Amino acid sequence: MSLKARITADMKAAMRAGEKQRLSLIRMIQAGIKQREVDERIELDDTQVIAVLERMIRQRREALVMFEAGGRADLVAQETAEIGWLTEYLPARLGDAELSDLIRAALAASGASSMKEMGRVMAILRPQIQGRADMAAVSARLKAALGG
Repeated sequence: MSLKARITADMKAAMRAGEKQRLSLIRMIQAGIKQREVDERIELDDTQVIAVLERMIRQRREALVMFEAGGRADLVAQETAEIGWLTEYLPARLGDAELSDLIRAALAASGASSMKEMGRVMAILRPQIQGRADMAAVSARLKAALGG
């Protein structure tokens, strides 16, 4: 089952169960996917849907920080719940050892030895780790490996 089909099935289940918050979030997910499809005039595959979900998670984490600073416990709880629901659609996270192995393999495959070649290594890594690791953390680890 594709990720888009799973999201649609979850929307129907949320409707039947009367889960208004979850239903609202799923509709937001579908709107984000549809917006990107219309803007780019393409049909999104699972990898691209994962990118949309990751962007939504990042937005909620940023909002979470602001709500915590503002003392809005109700909105903190809502954002935390939404992050949890969004992460259900992402693939299993990579462990540190697996991520290190993938970085080493990408470095070897690209032959990169300096920061100038970081883009080439990230191009190899991105399809393998999309949705399975935090790209900012991967970038930082790759910079350290390349001596940057």
